[in-house]
Amino acid sequence: MKKYLNLFDFSQEVNYKTEILSGITVALALVPEAIAFALIAGLSPLTGLYAAFVMGLVTSIFGGRPGMISGATGAVAVVIVTLAQQHGVEYVFAAVVLAGILQVITGMLRLGKLMRLVPHPVIFGFVNGLAIIIFLSQVDQFKAADGSWLSGGTLLLFSGLVLLTMLVIWGLPRISKAVPASLVAILLVFGLVLFFGIDTRTIGDIASIKGGFPPFHLPMVPLTLETLQIIFPYAAIVAGVGLIESLLTLNIVDEITETRGRGNKEAVAQGTANILSGVFSGMGGCAMIGQSLINTSNGARARLSGIVAALMLLVFIMFGADLIEQVPMAALTGLMIMVALGTFEWASLRTFRRMPKSDVLVMILVTLVTIFLHNLALAVLVGVIIAALVFAWDNAKRIRARKYIDDAGVKHYEIYGPLFFGSVTLFNEKFDVLNDPDEVIIDFQESRVVDMSAIEALNKITERYQKVGKRVHLKHLSPDCKRLLKNADEIIEVNVLEDPTYKVVVDKF
Repeated sequence: MKKYLNLFDFSQEVNYKTEILSGITVALALVPEAIAFALIAGLSPLTGLYAAFVMGLVTSIFGGRPGMISGATGAVAVVIVTLAQQHGVEYVFAAVVLAGILQVITGMLRLGKLMRLVPHPVIFGFVNGLAIIIFLSQVDQFKAADGSWLSGGTLLLFSGLVLLTMLVIWGLPRISKAVPASLVAILLVFGLVLFFGIDTRTIGDIASIKGGFPPFHLPMVPLTLETLQIIFPYAAIVAGVGLIESLLTLNIVDEITETRGRGNKEAVAQGTANILSGVFSGMGGCAMIGQSLINTSNGARARLSGIVAALMLLVFIMFGADLIEQVPMAALTGLMIMVALGTFEWASLRTFRRMPKSDVLVMILVTLVTIFLHNLALAVLVGVIIAALVFAWDNAKRIRARKYIDDAGVKHYEIYGPLFFGSVTLFNEKFDVLNDPDEVIIDFQESRVVDMSAIEALNKITERYQKVGKRVHLKHLSPDCKRLLKNADEIIEVNVLEDPTYKVVVDKF
């Protein structure tokens, strides 16, 4: 099919057939996920389906990453389950609305750029942990309703259908990419089950998806300070988890498509979607890495696929529930296992011997926290903190001082490396206060004064020289360092030697 200009991104061309077929495939994959996450949160299946529709539609139209899919997610479900159990669904809706407001504020303040602080080993760990979670969540499909493992012919039949789905998804793209392989696999298994009357678990065995258009419903909670105290902690965590997962998914899709999304725009879109989800009887959500990878692997690159997925999900709910409920779970299980295998960063395993041990530790730790705690925000936060501490430790050891006495008898200390809280101790050890001449110059041309600990270190070294009747000059401080000293001039006293011939190179952002 020919390519035409995308109606939503005029700078981008889109293949309508690919976008529509991929959207239908994603919609089918969204159904069991949305139901499962709603049940995890202790809510009705329609609450998850409504959230998937609203989140998917709003973010597809207004989001900062065309081709990325949003909906009800497990990351949000595990946060709100306690709120739902203790206070009821109305408080969940209110918390989702408040979380959306916080996300909109974050986007408007352009805080999406903070994702630059997330190191690559953290992203590796996050993606690998998420892939393992997706895979392990499919293992439950091999269990009966009473929790026991399938056995005998039932197990063989279900496993065979799963393997057939996986084989089609793996093999069809090697023959033709005219139609999304995942959609062909689902339809093939669906057709075999219907034609031969095979008795196997279907979507309808999990829950009914039949319903109407998402009802407009303002959360019925008291507008009091007590209500705010109840919902705010949950709202803040939902907002944080949602943004972290969404922006990390955005970065992953960026790498796959070799394009660049807009993090702040995505944050505003996610917030708007959560606000609308909360007032249209949805549980809220964020970007879904599994469905996003299904979409991109099908070749979808524009907004249309996400819009089609959301609209088709609504069609399933309102008009096609009886048919969709007959879709075999084996087909969707095989699809999600292939998504898990495709999500895992296998290349990260080959870098174990090449990466610094600290990076390997960060990657493994983030993976484990993601798997066992199912708390993506905590996993990323732990990874960032450890990576930051390792970085600080490495840089703390890089402070150096070259020393010499000029013809005038003045002792020069030329400092190399950043002066900050981690390097202060080594910095102080560089000076021989008692044996130095009466005048000393500390040259920062190859260094930088970073924080208050560094300023205090300058104050201390000045005091040490003053106590023995010697004078210290600070030379070649960059403008930002001078501003730090000026802001602290009521706390400490240092002597800056002006050098009008020297111009410092400053960073430009």
